[in-house]
Amino acid sequence: MKKPTRRDVLRTGSGLAVGSLFATTKPAPAENPPKKRSRVVLIRSKTVVGDDGQVDGAELHTMLNQAVTTVLEVPDAAAAWRKLIRPADVVGIKSNVWSHLATPPALEQAMREEVLSAGVAPGNISVDDRGVLQNPIFTKATAFINVRPMRTHHWSGLGTCLKNVIMFVPRPSEYHADACATLGALWKLPVLEGKVRLNVLVMLTPQFHSVGPHSFSKRFVWTYGGLLVAVDPAPVDAVGARIIQAKRTEFFGENKPIAPSPHHIQIAGERYGLGATDEAHIELIRLGWKEESLI
Repeated sequence: MKKPTRRDVLRTGSGLAVGSLFATTKPAPAENPPKKRSRVVLIRSKTVVGDDGQVDGAELHTMLNQAVTTVLEVPDAAAAWRKLIRPADVVGIKSNVWSHLATPPALEQAMREEVLSAGVAPGNISVDDRGVLQNPIFTKATAFINVRPMRTHHWSGLGTCLKNVIMFVPRPSEYHADACATLGALWKLPVLEGKVRLNVLVMLTPQFHSVGPHSFSKRFVWTYGGLLVAVDPAPVDAVGARIIQAKRTEFFGENKPIAPSPHHIQIAGERYGLGATDEAHIELIRLGWKEESLI
């Protein structure tokens, strides 16, 4: 039998059906099944992360605006942010401060500047992560932007946009059962439901493998130089999961499934109506650097 080549392995890994990524738990019947295709933009740059690991803030800001404009199908960035955010809004930017792979400050700043440009008063904007339940801007917010880096995760398989809102409950560990299968329920909390206007999954230097809680190794991150942007959280996370799985296949030379299974993504879409997760119902638009996209 012919030994499979690297190209064969990658083709098999990146072409895995979404169902095979999330196969551990069968989702419950949908409460609000997606009725149309979900649009996700993948924008990448070969130079946004330098050889020294530093992020080019200006280029990252440009990437963000290009992605938001494309997701919303409007002519320019100013129109896109005005469509997302109203001047009367109180806006919480839900970030992620995990020390090894935090949301880049330059991206937080870019979002703050665009929200200000949309007409929101400076005192009605806040960036926070672990203090959201004590932050008065977050507790009275009318709009949220949800942003975090993608990484493998000990409890949920992947740290995703869906999981990034877990700090909105006082005891996050209550959502750890069955690989955090019910994370989608968080999005139905009164503080969040209908208020998250944009989801940004940071794929600049994602982590594709980890061993044990809170583990990090530079061996298991790589410079991908990307952002995944969508209105709904489940489709943006589903695309991110496909990229991580493809990278694992490339790195390990075989199909090495994400463990535990990140089936919270599929469940969020099918049980909680948070967007499509299967490829057939995701409109993926690729912008910028196309090489080694793994998808």
